[in-house]
Amino acid sequence: MTAALDLGLIFGLMALGVYLTFRILDFADLTIDGSFTTGAATAAILLVGGWPPLAATAVGGCVGLVAGLVTGLLNTWGKIHPLLAGILTQIALYSINLRIMGRANVPLLRTETLFTPLREAGLLGTFVSVAILAGLLALFVIALVWFLSTDVGLALRATGDNEGMARAQGINTDLMKCLGLSLSNGMVALSGALFAQYQGSADIGMGIGLIIAGLASVIIGTAIINNGRLWITAIAVVAGSIVYRLIIQAALSIPWFNPNDMKLLSALIVIVALLLPRWDVFNRVRARSREKQFVVEPWDTPDPEELDSGDARPPSQGVTKKAGRNNNA
Repeated sequence: MTAALDLGLIFGLMALGVYLTFRILDFADLTIDGSFTTGAATAAILLVGGWPPLAATAVGGCVGLVAGLVTGLLNTWGKIHPLLAGILTQIALYSINLRIMGRANVPLLRTETLFTPLREAGLLGTFVSVAILAGLLALFVIALVWFLSTDVGLALRATGDNEGMARAQGINTDLMKCLGLSLSNGMVALSGALFAQYQGSADIGMGIGLIIAGLASVIIGTAIINNGRLWITAIAVVAGSIVYRLIIQAALSIPWFNPNDMKLLSALIVIVALLLPRWDVFNRVRARSREKQFVVEPWDTPDPEELDSGDARPPSQGVTKKAGRNNNA
């Protein structure tokens, strides 16, 4: 279970990137499948070359910034549809990633990484590593919420809410799109760099279908924790990533489950997560929970004679009381 928590937190950073583009910027960005591998490949090659783990990880994230910027320029300057712009960048990144690694797989088993001290101490995959990753991710959540609360962040959110209105208010929406896509893919690439070091290798196919996991995390998290506050939504996205990884681990523990069906399972999880809000499942559960806590006492509409005599109870007096309490006080 702790290993699933570790992976959920690592991929939680990727889920925050997906949330930034799909929910905040309202941009269907498919660059993620390629930028995740780009971050992993860049960090792996630098680590094999003797770079310090922290520096190699940072460079891997910066490469993701460039990938997101390319998608943004294709959309804003090239006037290419957002979906197609992301696909074009993703396809180009596949060849670039092969160029970076020089082969399809780069092992890191005998290379110093960020997780080497934990692995040597036998703490990787324990609650110690979970606490460390949770603290690291908390910093990113705080930084993201703070940024989205600044003037630039509010302009970014306005661009996603109503691009035409934002442009009418003098906001450079093209710049906001490029900025949002860069930050998103930077977080995704950083997540890829961490994941490569965690599993001990970087593979050319490690990012295929990753957008499904990202969307599942965002949808599951926001469906379970439905709150309009920005910081709660960011935490919900991370929680959705953890829930998604726990579901995957539970499926893998089933003896008859075929690992080749993993992509099918991921697709089914996203389908269910999309349908549950439409069926209003979570709202019904929350409504029933509130009904158990409070009981509404209806009172009859007074007759006109009672209103004239002043004997009727005014509506201002409470009609709601907690369940199980006597209202005779």
